[in-house]
Amino acid sequence: MSDIPMSDQMAALVRHLRQEVPGCLATGVVDMATGMLLSFETTDSHPSEVLDLLAGATLDLFQGRTVTMIEDIFKERRGIASTEHYFQEVLVNSTNLTHLFIRSTANEDVVAVVVCPKSVNIGMLFASARRVVRDHGGA
Repeated sequence: MSDIPMSDQMAALVRHLRQEVPGCLATGVVDMATGMLLSFETTDSHPSEVLDLLAGATLDLFQGRTVTMIEDIFKERRGIASTEHYFQEVLVNSTNLTHLFIRSTANEDVVAVVVCPKSVNIGMLFASARRVVRDHGGA
């Protein structure tokens, strides 16, 4: 367990994602337990309402009611008693942007979000983001 405060760890993760992911326009970290955006950096200004909604949307993507129901059905059919979540990464393409959401392997309540132009090399996006999240102890 690190002696560095969690807020500093999340700020460092966000900073390294911005530096290491090619073409990164914005990044943030969402706490799935509280549904709060813990830290973020962006190249553009965004209304606070949008940032607040990002955290809620991330929570819905990974742990919304329907997603949880799907996970429970698969666990039941496979005879798995684990509380681990199945959804670990989600890629969303919007009109002009690509959004990558990665759940931490060390703390499944932490999800890193990376936003790049839609022209981003998807392989490089995944490789860079996964490496940074892993280097930060899975976040």
